[in-house]
Amino acid sequence: MAAVLVVFAVVAAYLIYTNQGGGGKPVRFDVTVTHGDTMKPSELDVHQNDIVTINITCDSDGEVHLHGYDHAFDCKVGQVTAYSFKADKSGTFEIEWESTSRHLGDLVVAP
Repeated sequence: MAAVLVVFAVVAAYLIYTNQGGGGKPVRFDVTVTHGDTMKPSELDVHQNDIVTINITCDSDGEVHLHGYDHAFDCKVGQVTAYSFKADKSGTFEIEWESTSRHLGDLVVAP
């Protein structure tokens, strides 16, 4: 009986340890930027090691920049611009409309 309890405890501890942080899952966001001024949703929440796909639609031509991961989305009216990456850095990363440095929102990567 003691051996069964030890095995149960080890398996439970392993499952708890591997599920902490919730990382490594595919996460997709469909984002809309209006007038280079606002972004919906304005906060994109993921966990470290998630595979993130961001699809951006803009109503005006311009560039959306994701700081920290240093990726630029070249937005064209009527087109969806997509970027996929592994969220390997934790923290809060600004998303801005490049030509005006207007803060649109944040990518928040939890450890």
